[in-house]
Parts: sequence; C-alpha cells; structure tokens
Amino acid sequence: MISPGAPVPSERIILALDQPNVASALALVEAIPDLRWVKVGLELFIAAGPQVVRQLREELGKRVFLDLKLHDIPATMAGACRSAASLGAELISVHACAGSEGLRAAQEAAWEGAERASLQPPTLLAVTVLTSWEAQRFQAELAIAEPVQTYVKRLAALAAEAGIGGCVCSPLEVAALRVAHPEPFTLVTPGIRPAGTTRGDQARVMSPAQALGAGASQLVVGRPISAATDPAKAFARCCEELAFHAPAEEKAN
Repeated sequence: MISPGAPVPSERIILALDQPNVASALALVEAIPDLRWVKVGLELFIAAGPQVVRQLREELGKRVFLDLKLHDIPATMAGACRSAASLGAELISVHACAGSEGLRAAQEAAWEGAERASLQPPTLLAVTVLTSWEAQRFQAELAIAEPVQTYVKRLAALAAEAGIGGCVCSPLEVAALRVAHPEPFTLVTPGIRPAGTTRGDQARVMSPAQALGAGASQLVVGRPISAATDPAKAFARCCEELAFHAPAEEKAN
C-alpha cells in the first residue's frame, strides 16, 4: 500500500522489471536513483527466483510488487501467497476469477506468512481483466457476454467481499471502481502510456495524469521507462507529469 498521507509522485509509479535476468534488472534499478517501487513479474521471477525480491528490498531498498497473478485451487494459492509474503513483497497479485474461496485462502495465508517473517502484511491485488484484452476479442474468444467494464466491476466486487485489499485494472475502469470502492481500497493500473510513447501490446491505456485523475492509487509503467535511452530521465518526466496534474493538497505536501 502507498505511504500514509499524500504520496510524492515517485511513490505513485511502479517500474515493471520485465527483464530476462537479475543482472539487467538490478542495473536498470540502479540507473534510476529516485525509483521507489518495482514490479517483479513472471519473466524475472522465473529467471532469478525468490532471491531477487530480497535483493531489491534489502540491497537496493526498493518496495516490491510481486506480480505473479496467482490462479489455482485455494490450497495452492494459499501456499504461494504464504511464501510470497515471507519474502517481503508489499503487493502481491492474484486472479479475481479464482473465486471467493481461493481469494480468502490467499489473503489469510499472506497474513500468516508475513507474521511468521515478522513483516508487515502485504496488500493482495486481485487482477480483473488484463489490459491486453480488446473488448470485441474478449467477448468472442472467452464467450463472456458482459462488456469488459461490467465484468471488471463484478470481479472487483467479488474481491472486495473476500477481503482483498485492492485490484489491478486498466485505467479505463478506474473511475467506476473508485466510486464503488473508496480509499483505502488500492487500485493499481498497468496500461500506462506517457505522451509520445507507443501502445505496444496494451489495448486499454491512458497517460499517467489521466489515470491518476481517474482515481488510480499507483501506476505500473514498463517499456516507456525501461526501454528509454535514458531511463532516469523518462522516470523523471513521468513524475513531473504527475506533479503538474496533482491536486492542490498533494502539491503543497
């Protein structure tokens, strides 16, 4: 969860470390001195293992979103979340479509894992609909009659009822979810594309300022920063955009 009070822009941005190995991931992090949050996804976690979470936390002082999008039977989700929480990840993603039983088991186990390791409990984030899904293909390939926005609301409500602390959703769904789920429910949004950058494989996107204005808690940004010629400068530009568009109370903080 983000720090209490109005967070500075650098607390809002989570850099996706979609790197093939630990050396390149750590080099990217070290190239951005003001970076506070990083996301460890499947590619890096499979390549580097759990130790990369500890390295990022203990050696580089970063806060970690462990984005493994866990989706399995309840017992397996519980075991995975228990282990993930013991690593010190502050945000951990699970799939909302695992259902209420799996979500509750994951949440209880995450608390247990953190307590055993004498750590603060992480916030679990329920993934709703991936930002790569385009509405027509979503309905055609998955045979889901509900529009994406309606389906996202359904999954977010399921997660909240199961005691999950937040959701991952596209920025296009943030405003509606924020009305239904006020703070401190955490809304983390990938699909962030600053001005002048390409969409890549993301279908439902917004700029950093637009997503924050819609009610996002934190923004996941990957290639617009990691693939930039100067990642530190690209990160600074995102922070400047957020600072410029921040509410008056945040600017004064």
